[in-house]
Amino acid sequence: MRKNAKKLNSNRYFGLTAYQIVILLVLVVMLFVFSDSSIPKRWKYESEIKDLESQIEFYQKQTEIDREKLDELQSNTEDLEKFARENYFMKKENEEIFIIE
Repeated sequence: MRKNAKKLNSNRYFGLTAYQIVILLVLVVMLFVFSDSSIPKRWKYESEIKDLESQIEFYQKQTEIDREKLDELQSNTEDLEKFARENYFMKKENEEIFIIE
């Protein structure tokens, strides 16, 4: 009888049986893989954040460039006329426009 009791106790790790350890490991894995704070989701979110930050930087630079163009167009009427002719095909009266593509 004592031999069987020692045999049962020799299969215990930290006071837990092998089945309890397996169940505990499965629960821990499920916690990290399938929860909202899982490692793969965290990597995905960090990647999305980096992409969005790079987009923010791009659009901030683009906004600055456009703001400079707008200031230039508002300060110089010749540039404004040139811009309107090139982009909107505007013309003066009695003037013909030829579009070459």
